Amino acid sequence: MVRERTAVCLAGNHDLGVLGTLDLELFAGDAYDAALWTRGQLTDESRDYLAALRPAGVACGFGLYHGSPRDPVWEYVLDGWTAAAALGTANERHILVGHSHVALQVGVSEETLSGTGGPASPGTEVRLDANRALLNPGSVGQPRDGDPRAAWLAIDLDAGRALFRREDYPIAETQAEIRDAGLPETLAARLEFGL
Repeated sequence: MVRERTAVCLAGNHDLGVLGTLDLELFAGDAYDAALWTRGQLTDESRDYLAALRPAGVACGFGLYHGSPRDPVWEYVLDGWTAAAALGTANERHILVGHSHVALQVGVSEETLSGTGGPASPGTEVRLDANRALLNPGSVGQPRDGDPRAAWLAIDLDAGRALFRREDYPIAETQAEIRDAGLPETLAARLEFGL
């Protein structure tokens, strides 16, 4: 389970939809169906765990946001301008975001108003120096950048660097589980293509 393997966990828009904190009508067809299915699968213990999560937090000096500091639930950060605006509202020098599922690295120097950087390929290293940085590790499922492998970010606080990584995982097994659960076929199919 996630809670046994992580020290910090954030709530995302789908978690909030499953809990009923967000109206499921805000979700598109397949996402709506998956959230409704998930509601029926949750134990009381899992529901309580999700209910205790928030879409924003701080750990090891990093601002953590499902969406962004401006909108922790819904904002997609996919370009330098949005990243610079997000960093402009954050107290922390470096922030990590999610929501878009796309691995991203954007740096903003104190002298510029716009961010530089963009999608982060596996092996991209970012120095966590005096400049500000917004990083999105990508996603373990549905990375949405055409690379179906699980995306993650290794952060070495002592060395002051972050390294974008990709790993293979059993996509066919995951697809079979989605199909066996009776969930929409598109949710299974998209995993193969990283969409």
